[in-house]
Amino acid sequence: MIVFNKPPYTGNEEKYVLSAMRSDKIAGDGKFTGLCHQWFNDKLGCAKSLLTPNCTQALEIAAILIGTEPGDEIIMPSYTFVSTANAFVLRGAKIIFVDIRPDTMNIDEMLIEQAITTKTKAIVPVHYAGVACEMDTIMDIANRHSLYVIEDAAQGMMSTYKGKPLGTIGHLGAFSFHETKNYTSGGEGGLLIINDVQFVKRAEIIREKGTNRSQFFRGMVDKYSWVDLGSSYLPCELQAAYLWGQLEKADVINSSRLNAWNFYFQMLSPLQQKGLVKFSTIPSECSHNAHMFYMKVKDINERTELLAYLESKDISAVFHYIPLHSAIAGNKYSKFIGDDKFTTRESECLIRLPLWFGIEEVMLKHICTTILDFYA
Repeated sequence: MIVFNKPPYTGNEEKYVLSAMRSDKIAGDGKFTGLCHQWFNDKLGCAKSLLTPNCTQALEIAAILIGTEPGDEIIMPSYTFVSTANAFVLRGAKIIFVDIRPDTMNIDEMLIEQAITTKTKAIVPVHYAGVACEMDTIMDIANRHSLYVIEDAAQGMMSTYKGKPLGTIGHLGAFSFHETKNYTSGGEGGLLIINDVQFVKRAEIIREKGTNRSQFFRGMVDKYSWVDLGSSYLPCELQAAYLWGQLEKADVINSSRLNAWNFYFQMLSPLQQKGLVKFSTIPSECSHNAHMFYMKVKDINERTELLAYLESKDISAVFHYIPLHSAIAGNKYSKFIGDDKFTTRESECLIRLPLWFGIEEVMLKHICTTILDFYA
């Protein structure tokens, strides 16, 4: 069976995790957390980076930082993972969904402004498949309406928009290191990116359970105490150690995934040329990280048939998000503004193919040949 995903593994993770286990700083913010933070600060050029146990909690910190309160409205696409919405619903906000673009599956930037009201607090663009949203337009809208922009870049590490790393364009950004992502910190993991310096000090406090403990350890205060709301958003040092083993070889992992993505694109292109399937569009101003290779087929029935056919050939492929506005909780906590022209229709056509660091060419060829046989 060719599995859909294998967590990335470079070979150095074990020795770093063992080193962390034997250190006197296993609870977090030790040597390996520092190495990861420095890597992100240098690579992304952000004001501050903070590792979190997962991306969900990075988004939760962001929701607190911008002062999300009951009655606020947060604009985002419905085609996303539930954490994007939950982080703000937990603070009492109402989620406002707008339609997506069929070419990138990202939020349609031209529909955002019509959804803005006096209650709107923030825009949360989701960079689907590591392909950037149209951020210049989104930032212009946010600036004109005095709104925050929080980038859900869970899938976007190593991707850029006009040369700028995803997650560093809005006021705040969030990344995921879940086992399905390009880089993992041992199954789960997340990162909060702070680009607006006004949030740096408070973000540290919220992450440390609402205390000024970080300032204490830097010698900035003579004792630490409870100074704000917060929660336990600090990952253990084992997570950071595992992640560091991958960040050291981030370019190697990225290159491997891009090679696999390009193999799929080249071998399956005849199907797109015949109009049988559609691939993701990569806008000229974007560079992507090959987080996923997906194609869109005619309809949900064809997708079901293709998935079953691949399964019969020992290939595990999957579909992706069920739009949040169609969910039970979506009816309670959200509202869709405008027409659902593409969100549901396009989501029912999308299929994701196996893709991971180190996937062998013989596997890729078998997958592509099977798909070509299906359409033949």
